[in-house]
Amino acid sequence: MKSLHDCLPLLFVVVFSLSWVNASANSNDYFLDCLSSYHPDEFTSFSKVIYTETNSSYSAVLESSTRNPRFSTPNTPKPLVIVTPSNISHVQATIHCSKKHGLQIRTRSGGHDFEGLSYVSQVPFVVIDLVHFRSIDVDVKKEEAWIQSGAITGEVYYRINERTTNLTFPGALCHTVGIGGFISGGGYGFLFRKYGLAADNVIDAQFVDANGRVLDRRLMGEDLFWAIRGGGGGSFGIVLSWKVKLVHVPSTVTVFSVGRTLEQNATQLLHRWQYVAPNLPNDVYSLVSISSMNSTENGERTVLATFTSVFQGVADELIPLMQERFPELGLLKEDYIEMTWIESILFWNQLSNETSEILLDRSNRNSLVPLSYKSKSDYVRKPMPEIALQGLWSRLLEVNETSTAVVNIISYGGKMDEIPETETPFPHRKGTLYKINYNIVWQEEENSNPQRYISWMRTLYSYMGPFVSKSPRAAYVNYRDLDIGRNNDDGKTRYKQASVWGRKYFKNNFDRLVYVKTKIDPENFFKHEQSIPPRFH
Repeated sequence: MKSLHDCLPLLFVVVFSLSWVNASANSNDYFLDCLSSYHPDEFTSFSKVIYTETNSSYSAVLESSTRNPRFSTPNTPKPLVIVTPSNISHVQATIHCSKKHGLQIRTRSGGHDFEGLSYVSQVPFVVIDLVHFRSIDVDVKKEEAWIQSGAITGEVYYRINERTTNLTFPGALCHTVGIGGFISGGGYGFLFRKYGLAADNVIDAQFVDANGRVLDRRLMGEDLFWAIRGGGGGSFGIVLSWKVKLVHVPSTVTVFSVGRTLEQNATQLLHRWQYVAPNLPNDVYSLVSISSMNSTENGERTVLATFTSVFQGVADELIPLMQERFPELGLLKEDYIEMTWIESILFWNQLSNETSEILLDRSNRNSLVPLSYKSKSDYVRKPMPEIALQGLWSRLLEVNETSTAVVNIISYGGKMDEIPETETPFPHRKGTLYKINYNIVWQEEENSNPQRYISWMRTLYSYMGPFVSKSPRAAYVNYRDLDIGRNNDDGKTRYKQASVWGRKYFKNNFDRLVYVKTKIDPENFFKHEQSIPPRFH
């Protein structure tokens, strides 16, 4: 029989949960009353975009952009209210009433936050889902566009392509990624080695602060405009729309994607790739995706490295380039596939059999089975020795058949070497050879025991420590990872505590972000587990 001492954690949870529920119920009523009185003449229309748990559509709205089932279990805290604003006054009212009644706000554009921070909180909270803020206004003549934060990348690609096939925006690889969160963390894609990050191509923004003020670049000033372009979402306010520069793409792009197993010299090829890929011309996006699989030869487990490139040009230009720079890969002429820019997006998202209209689909229907996942990231500044890669293989081969581990290695260099690391909060520029993205995914029904998968990921991350960047061990803020440090749930986080994770994401740019936060949101209204704290907190 358990002693009372053994039950204390459970008793604490029960007491905490009951107090949370009681406080929530009261907060909920007061919050809704506040919304109704903010603009009484508009509340009839406003009420149509407000969802509480008593609303029959609440669960569908909440789940509509929940991309990781790990944060959609019966025990996951749910928002008291979801607001899907259709105009700015709805956003202002939600901020005002959340502030008045002590509720946190989580803002969601596409729902791809790796730790679920855009729709989960450990304290009573409200979700502002920007699903209705998704207009895309393209000016072909000026080569500019205004893009609202709730638009997904696929919508952006499609709407620009409707107007012109020779311009685009340097957006995300995955077509369901929301523009708001993507740009807020920097944002990389096929074109980042040629044109920089998404955030590098922003020229104005429409922003709502903690006092409900609507600010553009001129009104917010250059410090805040700097901070929102890569400083991570959820710290400073809510960006409703972005004015961006469009960039040129050719009428034909060329892709290849070839797999090599350990038996086909994957180790030696990846080792060589580290020296080749960062020095390729800016027109080449280069990625190696690594996973374990059953060998077709003997049925035993092996490692597969898939080498993929997207080249802004025709095959006749890429073929001699790869023959000169990376002949070891052994590419054949039939490996090179020419297509349009928009077709390359479909190809990457495994939608080649679909028409481009599929890019407008926010539901990600090509993912037939909901998969939970845990991810981490690293940056590498010195090539890894072959022995390090062999250690990585042995860990990938440990993964059992109820899960899949994938390690993506994305080449840097090109334009990224030319932009100073203080230009935006995103600092991982010159000298970075490549980024590593570690992922383990498992079936939704395994969520009753996700810890074994998360533990495996942490062990892999620990193993990789000697071979990646140091002081700090850098990470990408859009691959959010609470393992590297977090704020207190009550928001009272000291600068020193936040610096632990902050310098990994932002290096020395963290100090300027804290300065901006202190200026724009000194009371720390906009906060989450890894939000920038004001200096005196």
